[in-house]
Formats: sequence, C-alpha cells, structure tokens
Amino acid sequence: MVPIITLTAATLLARLTGVLGVDALDWQTSLRIGLAAMFTITGIVHFVPKFRDDMIRMIPERLPRPAALVALTGVLELAGAAGLLVPATAPAAAIGLALLMVAMFPANVSAARRGITLAGKPATPLGIRTAEQILFIALAVLAAL
Repeated sequence: MVPIITLTAATLLARLTGVLGVDALDWQTSLRIGLAAMFTITGIVHFVPKFRDDMIRMIPERLPRPAALVALTGVLELAGAAGLLVPATAPAAAIGLALLMVAMFPANVSAARRGITLAGKPATPLGIRTAEQILFIALAVLAAL
C-alpha cells in the first residue's frame, strides 16, 4: 500500500505545483516524480534488515544468490529513480524500471504461493499484486513516452 500512496501523493503534489505555476511540471514530469519517489522508497527497503531478510526469502529457490539479487534490484530501483528525474535519461530509466518490474514479478508470485511474510505481514495476495504490477508497469511505460 505504501508504494501506491507514495506514487499517488508525489504525482499529484508535483502536478498541483505545476498547475500553480511551475510550467515544467506537466503530467508526464509529475508522473516521473511520483515514480521516482515510489522507487526510492522501495529501493531503500531492499537494504533495511527488517525487510531485506524477507525479500531474500521471496526469491524463487531455483535462482542463485538471493541476497545478491535483492541488493542488485535495490540498486537498480534507486538508479532508475534518479534517472527518472533527469530529462535526458528519464525515458530509458522508465523503460528499464518497467523491465525490472517484469523480471521481479516471479518473486512476488513465489512469495504469495509460499506464504512469505514481509516485515511480519503476509505477502500481498497474488491477484492484487498482479493488478498493482500491471499498473506500475503501465505508468512506467507512460512516463517513458
């Protein structure tokens, strides 16, 4: 729920600032800011011990070095968030993040099927997580245009 709230609040706040006179903050730029805020939070969480251990358990067992994969995806999320804020790199960062979300989705499926918790809370049910993932990917693609 935190990613959706962060994405929505940051996007709307940026757009409101645009409506109030900051010409550079059109809808697409505001969306990029919202996505950057969301990926900053989700990227940081990859390194917070309370969440990190559970994220490592989320990785499907057939994949090697789950701790390294969690660190790598966290770094990629943070780099993508930064890239969204630079006009020259924003389209590539948005597409990269969309592809990253596709690549990470099996971990969410695995977590839901195995009943893995995240910080002591049950994983998001698969149907809801799938809908969220589709929304996030669609918004990242929209931010790339």
